[in-house]
Amino acid sequence: MRRVVAIPMWVLICFAVGLTASYFQNEALTMWYPLLKRSAITPPNIVFPIVWSILYLLMGISAGLVTGSNRHGREVVLTVFVIQLLLNFLWCITFFAMRNPLLGLVDIALLDAMVVIYIVLSYRLHRAAAYLFVPYIVWLAVATYLNAYIFIYN
Repeated sequence: MRRVVAIPMWVLICFAVGLTASYFQNEALTMWYPLLKRSAITPPNIVFPIVWSILYLLMGISAGLVTGSNRHGREVVLTVFVIQLLLNFLWCITFFAMRNPLLGLVDIALLDAMVVIYIVLSYRLHRAAAYLFVPYIVWLAVATYLNAYIFIYN
């Protein structure tokens, strides 16, 4: 029963974080980001909200599965989840709102580490919860590269 409530709750939390973060990046997306020198593999702007919507859904389901687990260590895994979600949000602040690619790069490097830790820890509780994070870490690897490129070339 806990999972029935936990999954939608975590999905809503993830989407709320994403929606709130998008508020802080709107101006930079139109006034600053287009002026930056970006990597040739930078996806078109339309790709980002589609990918992030899928990722937030997967993240919420993953956290819901962990919440529904009765295994020892669930609280630690959920703490790591919350930390990575906070770092995810802070990246929008550091990179876009503050327009600081260096702080964004530091943040996303920490985010990468927390996501890997989450995958490892959640695998012990619920394998599907860990697998749901694989697309996220792949996307973050690309995002980290794109952030580093912007930092180096601008």
